[in-house]
Amino acid sequence: MSEVDAPRGRTCSRTPCFRNSRSRSGRSRTLRSVALLTSGVLVLPVLAGCTSEEGGSEAVAVPADIGHAGRNQIEQGGTLRWAVDSVPTTLNAFQADADAATARVAGAVLPSLFTLDQRGRPQLNPDYLESAELVDREPKQVVLYKLNQEAVWTDGREIGAPDFVAQWRALSGKDSAYWTARNAGYERIENIERGKNDLEVRVTFARPYADWRSLFSPLYPKETMGSPASFNDGARTELPATAGPFALQKIDSDDGTVTLVRNPRWWGEPAKLDSLVLRAVPRDRRAAALATGAVDLAEIDRGVADRIAVAHKDTGGGGSGPGAASAEAGESGGGSEQERSAGSAGEEAGGDAPLARERGDAGPARFSSDQAALRGFVVRKSLEPAYTQLALNGESGPLADERVRRAVARALDRRELAESVLKPLGLPAKPVGSHLALAGQSAYADSSGALGGQDTAEAQALLADAGWTREGARAAESGTKAGPEKSPAAGSPTAESPAAGSGPTAQSPAAGSPSAQSPSAGGAPSAGGSGAPGASQTPPAGAGARTGAAGAAAPGTGDDKPGAARPAAAPLGSDGDKAMPEAYRREGGVAGAYAPVGTRAPGRNPVAGPLGKDGKPLSLRFVLPSGPGSESLRTVGERIRRMLDGVGIRTEVKKVAEDSFFKDHIASGHYDLALWSWPATAYPATDARPIYAKPEPATDGSLLVEQNYTRVGTDRIDQLFDEAVSELDERKSRDLMKQVDARIWAAAASIPLFQRPELVAAKRDLANAGAFGFSAPRYQDIGFVKAKPAHGAGPATAE
Repeated sequence: MSEVDAPRGRTCSRTPCFRNSRSRSGRSRTLRSVALLTSGVLVLPVLAGCTSEEGGSEAVAVPADIGHAGRNQIEQGGTLRWAVDSVPTTLNAFQADADAATARVAGAVLPSLFTLDQRGRPQLNPDYLESAELVDREPKQVVLYKLNQEAVWTDGREIGAPDFVAQWRALSGKDSAYWTARNAGYERIENIERGKNDLEVRVTFARPYADWRSLFSPLYPKETMGSPASFNDGARTELPATAGPFALQKIDSDDGTVTLVRNPRWWGEPAKLDSLVLRAVPRDRRAAALATGAVDLAEIDRGVADRIAVAHKDTGGGGSGPGAASAEAGESGGGSEQERSAGSAGEEAGGDAPLARERGDAGPARFSSDQAALRGFVVRKSLEPAYTQLALNGESGPLADERVRRAVARALDRRELAESVLKPLGLPAKPVGSHLALAGQSAYADSSGALGGQDTAEAQALLADAGWTREGARAAESGTKAGPEKSPAAGSPTAESPAAGSGPTAQSPAAGSPSAQSPSAGGAPSAGGSGAPGASQTPPAGAGARTGAAGAAAPGTGDDKPGAARPAAAPLGSDGDKAMPEAYRREGGVAGAYAPVGTRAPGRNPVAGPLGKDGKPLSLRFVLPSGPGSESLRTVGERIRRMLDGVGIRTEVKKVAEDSFFKDHIASGHYDLALWSWPATAYPATDARPIYAKPEPATDGSLLVEQNYTRVGTDRIDQLFDEAVSELDERKSRDLMKQVDARIWAAAASIPLFQRPELVAAKRDLANAGAFGFSAPRYQDIGFVKAKPAHGAGPATAE
């Protein structure tokens, strides 16, 4: 399924940028690019009353499923053909159009000083560092890097302080000649110098920076970062020097390939493969590419996973469905228990219909041949480091009222939505409880209690308090919409309200990630993905977006209206906390987590039926992508539509082309409700701020929203982000982020639904590659399992 993802964590993998890449906001909130994006701890007493019973301390990350094998079991040599969405338009992970392919190349050929483990935690990379320590906190923060003495660029020069200095100057934001998509963290550096010897680099910060481990990954050579010309243009197609287990050999745009070869100057464990070819293959052609042998590894959607499962089933190898395929083929290291639990769940989701269409389109003989070839593949699965959310545009219209947003949220059964997508795949089906981290990450805590769970009566009471009643719907003539564009008339070709009763089917996972995302932390948006619903569109990371002037303030919204005056620093207990009952303020409650004083109690017998106000119906425009790969996303949208209908909220579903979903609708604010995915990250204090920062008016009268496409934010949220990113005590910083998350929940503009599934088709004998989850690929260990002795039964299979 084609998915839209928001920028992924740190390497610019999927973050579209809708502002001119040459312009920059005075504020440095843009996401770092993501080559991979990904994230208990004691819950703050302040949040204790707002934490769901499914707390973070018990949440467990789903492991990677990569067909693990020891290096001694891997053949030396061979070529791996790995499907990507497109040939990268730039090799510079810090540019706005960097994507997942950019990140994948960077991960294989450039230094990453810290990489992520299976739980999304940054780990020192010994291939490049002997140590990296915070050696001083006062009077200024100082980090000392001790480099691996064998680490060299492919031109023979040692990696050293000059490379760090060049990257800092390019990304500091002080020289506008550099067209950068992000500078978070680099603008806080005051000085970089050589230490006691050439292998030591001392970085001194002008302001404390908690996420210092996010810096210099990837690290480019000084030749790339040393001048605006090489940064802006040269690095789009060439890298003068690299320093990874692989080196860049050729980019062939005509053939749609990027070829990487083993780096002869690599000082670490040598790459097992001779070469790694990244081949551009559209998502809807991946089954054919796998069957014809054009690729050996590809992120796939649910339909392709079902075909592989059926191919194995036809040989008597096992049950149907992606779970069965994985178990039958796989013994892969990512979760045998979840594979066994999948059984024939694929059939529950209606996976046979796409297969029937495939048979009809391809013809019996071709389909049979392809199915035979697909038996040589296994489906590896995990959960992608990204979550699908329902976004509510609070700029204007009914959703400008916090009570209406909260009513929408309280109408949703998030567990049902998660189960509809993940359960058929044999994956844990728990709703996501945090905007800033995912299960298994140290920063994860379920703060959804700040908003509350599904409660129809409470949702209807909130709507009634906001003035939306059954009586108010009489004599309705037209709906109220958010944004400048009015909804199309019912029945027009662009407006569609799915028929009630068409039941949703399970989704395929979204693809993309660290996904190879653009630099692991924040890059350009990518539209392809696994079949996970919600992943259908990914917002841009990097520069922010502008939209029209903010709408008028709605009652009960506190300071969440875009463009409101921003006080320097709001002390706890002021600003948005004013509406909170005094008892909760004393106990550390969260602003907006409780109904404002004077709000009427929920009615005992809420009235069902269409709602309206002053003769205008409560109708919301629900924008979804229309592409052939977004079926699962639309299925989730249909479930949500029916849930909202149950409390009297009508929706008009508008299906739009995927290439215009973000630019023309999300970034411009022409929507009320929408589904897309945001990546998780190991550095939420840095990466998540642009997503939730309070929008500010620009000098031209437009609204600078950065990546906050819901247009809802508060001064207190911004203040807590500032405190967290400057807090060098890791535990205190995490506690501050939990407070931030509770307030984001309370604002009810972004409702996390579920973590996206990750499905990857891999050759049976391919090892150490597949569904990576949070973890960064270890490219030098990827390869093909040695053939079994002649007397062995069957082909070699990665365990």
